[in-house]
Amino acid sequence: MVSGFDGLPGGVAVSRLRVYDWPAADGLHGGTPHVHLTCSEGYVVTAGHGAVQTLTASGYEVTPLAPGTVAWFTPGTVHRLVNDNDLRITVLMQNGGLPEAGDAVLTLPAEYLGDPGTYAAATVIPADVPREEQARIARARRDLAMEGYRALRGAADGPAALAAFHRAAAALVEPRLAEWRERWLRGARAAAQATEEQLDRLSGGDVSYLAEAAVRSEQPSVHGRFGMCGWLDVYPLP
Repeated sequence: MVSGFDGLPGGVAVSRLRVYDWPAADGLHGGTPHVHLTCSEGYVVTAGHGAVQTLTASGYEVTPLAPGTVAWFTPGTVHRLVNDNDLRITVLMQNGGLPEAGDAVLTLPAEYLGDPGTYAAATVIPADVPREEQARIARARRDLAMEGYRALRGAADGPAALAAFHRAAAALVEPRLAEWRERWLRGARAAAQATEEQLDRLSGGDVSYLAEAAVRSEQPSVHGRFGMCGWLDVYPLP
């Protein structure tokens, strides 16, 4: 029997995003700058206009976003969504389950990155407080991350400053790596192994697994959650 995998194709995760319209210190409106350590991210723009600002060892770039645009980037890319006019995106995340388990580090100033407790105190949004308080916390952490982001962008030793941030981010999440590996084994790796087994079966002339075909659909399990970049409609993970 072919290895079972009940998630979306390839072990990705999907969410719907309405990017924050809150103004930031630079006069632009948008989300919280951050980086992913093991997951590529893709945007399928469904409405509105805006941009994604990115910072890599190659420098700073701005990618315009308009309906129909598909944009994506790899781990290590510091990114910030800018909302010019009701920007809405379907977000695809590699390794579904890892981003939800903390595979993202906000660009907080360096003094917040040396200790998991200090970082959590500045970034966690409690689930048991009123929505207005959640919004206040989400906006405050966005503004704090903007401080670190602007420092990275303005650093005279740009690549070295970014490398130092990458090292701090990696040290911050190190206690979670064993958990991440288990999620990857059950998710993206299991999906790839299912394809390998299917290819082996087909090579041997065995199509019996095709009789096990199934159809699934989901509605969002959470609506309007305060995410890093905006209000999220989140679909359940397997």
